[in-house]
Amino acid sequence: MKKILIAFAAVAALLASCTPKQPAAHHPEWTYNSVIYEVNIRQYSPQGTFAGVEAQLPRLKDLGVDILWLMPMYQIGVEGRKGTLGSYYAISDYCKVNPEFGTMEDFDRLLAAAHEQGFKVILDWVANQTAPDHIWMESMPAEFYERDSLGNATWEYDWTDTRSLNYDFRPVWEAQEECMRFWLDKGVDGFRCDAAGEMPAEFWQSVMPGLNADYPEAYFLAEAERTNLANPDSTFDATYAWELHHLLNDIASGQKEFSELRAYLQRDWQNYPESAFRMTFTSNHDENSWQGTEFERMGNCANACAVLCFTLPKSQPLVYTGQEIGLDRRLAFFEKDPIEDWSDNEFTSFFKKLVLLKHNNPALDAGERGGDYLDIPQSSDGVYAFSRTRGDNQVIVAVNMGTEAATVALPLEGEYTELFWGETARDTREIALPAGGYAVYFR
Repeated sequence: MKKILIAFAAVAALLASCTPKQPAAHHPEWTYNSVIYEVNIRQYSPQGTFAGVEAQLPRLKDLGVDILWLMPMYQIGVEGRKGTLGSYYAISDYCKVNPEFGTMEDFDRLLAAAHEQGFKVILDWVANQTAPDHIWMESMPAEFYERDSLGNATWEYDWTDTRSLNYDFRPVWEAQEECMRFWLDKGVDGFRCDAAGEMPAEFWQSVMPGLNADYPEAYFLAEAERTNLANPDSTFDATYAWELHHLLNDIASGQKEFSELRAYLQRDWQNYPESAFRMTFTSNHDENSWQGTEFERMGNCANACAVLCFTLPKSQPLVYTGQEIGLDRRLAFFEKDPIEDWSDNEFTSFFKKLVLLKHNNPALDAGERGGDYLDIPQSSDGVYAFSRTRGDNQVIVAVNMGTEAATVALPLEGEYTELFWGETARDTREIALPAGGYAVYFR
């Protein structure tokens, strides 16, 4: 089985002894080296429509991403609506599209065009709650929703524009599965399941085996960091690497050191199945709108953190709307706030190279197919380096997230190509990395 080959022998022995062998995984073949792209339909064009996304499919094809995750595009509620346009996550009918984005025929055209250009399309599934004026509020028994002592439907957190579904009532499970199958039968390629950890694991463990069996090429991503949702046979192909995300924020801002990353990798390897995909990211819709852009949170280390997200063990990387052009502003959530200039720039080139790296190097495959990991100790605390190796393929990564330039020693054996500036290098060498700098060598 694959191991994280930490340089310290005692830790390596611990990993070998604590990591049980896992059964063969059953991820769809196309998922192992795929890159996810999250599409914020409302902000994707001045029109904010399905057609506006469809017009940009050739640009996304050139970027090289594989999976288009469409943020919720279902009909949303009016009652309690936040802002002018409301939240995508306050749904009033799971089987209708939001007229803000177009018609069902417009969605069908987008799906067909995306498939024709080789993309997989997953939808954002919101199973935890609905809008207060969802059709089920009137058509289903009162038990469909969680209620207080006075019989009022309740909500979680500050989600005042929603009402929580009652997962103690089994007909809710059946209704959710029926609606998911509606879209899978239309040809979508799977779901990113919002707030998946807010619902009982038993719900997913009940529903997912049937979906996996009936739609074996579908892909399922859980917005959760729970080990009991990380089995591709009984639950999800991928789970969110939230802990890693917050750790990278802290390392980039100088609040934590790379020793914490090493400890994280050990825990992740022990706690999650070898076959588990871990979705890695420097931004997404929640982070961008509420916590700030990657540049606000990670400063000049944002690209270095993205390099890590594309290359660490088990990783399945995400690119969020606008990252490929270095968008440096928070997108409004409940109002129209479109991106109007999609001109290529240095960030476009950066992400294209990372996507190609992921596609062309099997050592970076997600899950059980990924290459062995070996830590490469450095003299500077701000520098992190490691290799990933699978057969003859090897990728060596170095990032400098310190505040000063640093010299990095890399044990190259044979001839390598550097990803970003195309240098051909042979044998062990030292390179200089500025603060926030990075280098990736592969052979």
